[in-house]
Amino acid sequence: MSYLIKPANYKPLLNMKQTELGIKQIKDFFQQNLSSELRLRRVTAPLFVLKGMGINDDLNGVERPVTFPIKDLADQQAEVVHSLAKWKRVTLADYHIEPGYGIYTDMNAIRADEELGNLHSLYVDQWDWERVITSEQRTVEFLKSIVTRIYAAMRRTEFMICEAYPQITPFLAHDIHFIHAQDLLDMYPDKTPKERENLITERLGSVFIIGIGGKLSDGKPHDLRAPDYDDYTTIDPKTGLPGLNGDLLVWNEVLGRAIELSSMGIRVDKAAMLKQLELAGKEERTKLYFHKRLLEGSLPLSIGGGIGQSRLCMLYLKKAHIGEIQASIWPEDMRKECADWGMQLI
Repeated sequence: MSYLIKPANYKPLLNMKQTELGIKQIKDFFQQNLSSELRLRRVTAPLFVLKGMGINDDLNGVERPVTFPIKDLADQQAEVVHSLAKWKRVTLADYHIEPGYGIYTDMNAIRADEELGNLHSLYVDQWDWERVITSEQRTVEFLKSIVTRIYAAMRRTEFMICEAYPQITPFLAHDIHFIHAQDLLDMYPDKTPKERENLITERLGSVFIIGIGGKLSDGKPHDLRAPDYDDYTTIDPKTGLPGLNGDLLVWNEVLGRAIELSSMGIRVDKAAMLKQLELAGKEERTKLYFHKRLLEGSLPLSIGGGIGQSRLCMLYLKKAHIGEIQASIWPEDMRKECADWGMQLI
């Protein structure tokens, strides 16, 4: 079911012309900073891939991809991408990228199973990035160092946009805080995962929650993850807690809730993938193209993630609905309610 958050006394700070200019300024500035911070080169990405190769991502493991037949390939099925986590890793290998360097791309996707609302659209646009690492860098400390550099790029972008539009005031916390999903559960044992996210993010401003996908002490994961890209089972020897991945959240003062800007992590190595496929009951995936390449050792170790472009723009420009940033399809009653509330959907 769709949802709509209607913030009290909402009034856009920018008109539609300023908004479109602001979107371009944010996208140009942030991707240049991201590229510089992580030493990434831009590559061209596919909008769709062939079905049955294991390259498309399952995200939470249940979303259905949009599919269509290709006439010139005897009606072989293609899938519109959900994200590019596995495709990027194959590309790192094909481009012979060295450790310490990586790639990023403008990814466009369709997620037909999304629950539409202020933060969720059928259309997804994000910077998908992937970087080659060494075996020694498969640690929580290295993950934190990369997150900190991405957050630095976010803060620089915030400064730029506040300088360009004085009516927009800074809001990002000076530092990003790290917490494991298990510690968060221990802090708020009677709350749902989303309630925990809101409580900790309102308190700290910007948070990276580590360990998304593996079961916690209550027998449930904080959130779901497909078993074949992020490593959510490797144990951190310093804490004894599992997971080399996580979600980056910041407090959205317009909507009064946490907003996830990035999902990222150190990717599975051979051992972690086999373990996670077994835990998920998905061992048959080892026969697919991507999984065979990982098991035979022809794919590099990597870290990567996605950063939502429209969400980032929505946050910086103090918009209440993602439809004020991007063109998509919305329920007609939502469009009417948004118009009545001052949210001009594109």
